[in-house]
Amino acid sequence: MKHPAAATDKKTAKADGLRLDKWLWAARFFKTRALAAEEIGHGRVQINGLVAKASREMKLGDLVRLRQGQVLREVWVRGLSHARGPAPQAQALYEETPESIALREHAAEQRRLAPEPAQTITQGRPTKQDRRRLSEWDRWSASDEG
Repeated sequence: MKHPAAATDKKTAKADGLRLDKWLWAARFFKTRALAAEEIGHGRVQINGLVAKASREMKLGDLVRLRQGQVLREVWVRGLSHARGPAPQAQALYEETPESIALREHAAEQRRLAPEPAQTITQGRPTKQDRRRLSEWDRWSASDEG
């Protein structure tokens, strides 16, 4: 028969550790755990320089590198939470490195100075009404008057 203290030790050990996908979700890096697990599966998340799996147990002091869209972030794990809370509570779970902050600000400045050319398109495709106006022009061309 197992000793009752051994069972509680297992429970507390399990409670201390937290899955990577759940931590990323609780720290509000991703909207859902499924999105976090997908990014981890694509190899876009590293812990202490090594590519991680979604089931990796997080520990305080781990260095996490991740990609959110085109933004690279590097954060130190400062807290563990099993529940997703408000943004200030989530931001207390990590501390971003100064290098990561500088890179993020530099990338934002580059996007501001040289925006994506496709972003400047305001009209898009012609509407049905626009197409009718264009066909009116074809009907009244100069070749019909001669």
